[in-house]
Amino acid sequence: MSQASLSELTDMLLSAAKSAGAEQADAIAIDGTAISIDVRQGALEQAERAEGVEIGLRVLVGQRQACVSASDISERTISEMAERAVTMARLAPEDPYIGLADPSQLATQWDIDVLELNDPSADPDPAALEQDAREAEQAALSVAGVAQVSASSASYSRQRIQLAASNGFNGGYPRSSRSISTVAISGEGLGMERDYAGESRIFQADLPSAAEVGRLAGERAVAMAAPRRPKTGAYPVMLDERISSSLIGHLLAAINGSSITRGASWLRDAMGEQVLPAGMSLIEDPLRKRVGRSRPFDAEGLPAQRRAIVENGILQSWTLDLATARKLALQSTGNASRGISAPPSPGVGNIAVTAGQKSRDALLADMGTGLLVTSFIGATINPNTGDYSRGASGFWVENGQIAYPVNECTIAGNLRDMLKGMVAANDARAHLSQLVPSLLIEGLTLAGE
Repeated sequence: MSQASLSELTDMLLSAAKSAGAEQADAIAIDGTAISIDVRQGALEQAERAEGVEIGLRVLVGQRQACVSASDISERTISEMAERAVTMARLAPEDPYIGLADPSQLATQWDIDVLELNDPSADPDPAALEQDAREAEQAALSVAGVAQVSASSASYSRQRIQLAASNGFNGGYPRSSRSISTVAISGEGLGMERDYAGESRIFQADLPSAAEVGRLAGERAVAMAAPRRPKTGAYPVMLDERISSSLIGHLLAAINGSSITRGASWLRDAMGEQVLPAGMSLIEDPLRKRVGRSRPFDAEGLPAQRRAIVENGILQSWTLDLATARKLALQSTGNASRGISAPPSPGVGNIAVTAGQKSRDALLADMGTGLLVTSFIGATINPNTGDYSRGASGFWVENGQIAYPVNECTIAGNLRDMLKGMVAANDARAHLSQLVPSLLIEGLTLAGE
């Protein structure tokens, strides 16, 4: 379905909502195609293709709202959706903070081509994806020490998204993605260890070769062979670039408007205070080219814009949609996100942490003795205090050099102290939505043998 057809579809949803008695409404339509191919032991294991149009409608009656969704786009279904939504809204509890954006707040101009979110080249056929998966599997198996490959996959997707609202907003854009991933295993029986590699790009031409992905998965799995439990005590810990964004994710969750308005955040009173080291900033930029979470506007039609979440270590901004902003007597930061079956809520897209001056290896040398974490298992995070505990695996470091692989350990600390005391490397990968380098943190409690 073309972007113009999706626009007609959202217009139909809004018209049906008005006829059913809605005072305000917004509608979303998503036309998507996705292909996924899995290979195992040189044979095709699974092939999936999904395509179709999904629609969502939110109606507001006074200060009450309701959302409905469907995958049938017939006029009858749209009419029934609207009637059902209005009936539900009239029975919903009142919320004084809901409501569409004022027309003066809406995005009015954008150039979607500048963001380069959609690869104009032809969709790959399933045979090409299967070949990618096979090549990745074979490359992993060619690494000495790899016993088997538990999964090798290649996938492709393309979406067209359209958003319209009764306040006059109407906009949409396409996006595409092509991915390869492999999970390799070294050892046998109780001594098996696994690791993975995966890459995803908007433009197929930017994607690394399948052989490169598979080889990296194999090398990582072999490097984890014969792990030990590390020592118990207080040691410096480095979070590898592969998983360091999870630490920043805890900060982002703590400043999310939904958490702040509930008072369920360990940063609820930290606005204007230091939350990162001096000289380190955390920037959101939804307008980066060829990045998966870039967007020209948010899910309420507000323009996407660059903002400093943390600047020079000082917290500058919550992450807000219209409703949470109204609760806090603030302005939306243009961070509304939504699916087809739920109202908007605050969410963050592209973020970047200020890079350090040193490489990961140089920071390992500075570390001396400690733990390099490459994988997390589970988590216990207290949202009110920031107390942090996670199962981890990776490598023990002695005299600044990787000594041996480790697993079955737990690292613990407090997020406020961890974030303020971390040191960043310079190894963030430029194509990722979350540009977070490896992070060195001093003095965490490590529970091992």
